Amino acid sequence: MVGLVSDVGLRRTLNEDSASYLERDEFKIYVVADGMGGHNAGEVASQMAATNIVDYVRENFSSSRAENLLVEAIEKVNKDIFTFSNTSENLSGMGTTVTTCFMTKNFIQVANVGDSCCFAVKNNEIKKITKDHSLVQELVDIGSISEKEAENHPKKNIITRALGTSINVNVDIFQLENREYDLYILCSDGLTNELTKEEILQVVTEGESYVNIANKLVYLAKQNGGRDNITVLLFGGEM
Repeated sequence: MVGLVSDVGLRRTLNEDSASYLERDEFKIYVVADGMGGHNAGEVASQMAATNIVDYVRENFSSSRAENLLVEAIEKVNKDIFTFSNTSENLSGMGTTVTTCFMTKNFIQVANVGDSCCFAVKNNEIKKITKDHSLVQELVDIGSISEKEAENHPKKNIITRALGTSINVNVDIFQLENREYDLYILCSDGLTNELTKEEILQVVTEGESYVNIANKLVYLAKQNGGRDNITVLLFGGEM
């Protein structure tokens, strides 16, 4: 069971977010990407990331090399986006964030580049698995500002890492165990800029289905301003 909603929000005219997933007996892969760049370039970059990461895992999955597959997929897609961005002036400088979850019978991996993120829920508690690659997060890390101050910082949307902006990319990987959490949420910053994780948890605990939860989260993000595209992808925590 999956809940997936992607919405343009209230202030943008183009939805530059993308999401994709594939569930098979041997593995499951889920991706959310938030594009950036002029014209339609952000939309192109995020769609490449969401689609091609899933395709790479599907085409190359084998249990013997599964633990390296997610990083390989993201690094390959990064090069593809970077190469494609150099084919046209309209695409120059395009890039995208990405957050993804890869499940097998032996392990779960979560990865991110940028400030799209992954939350995990168990026993009515919520935890942010990923760590944003952003200027504000760096200020929090060095103690210049508090996490509370970071929530509404004017430079909150400046990211320090993205797919497609360089030939190489540094991917953060988080290793988890099957059934460690009951529910995962992948989302773009259009959600987290409008809702706290406590507000997200409240919707999760009151929701009747994953689709219902995803719709409610997007609705509330728009009620709180909807300043950016909003994408939410929910799924269960076991194979």
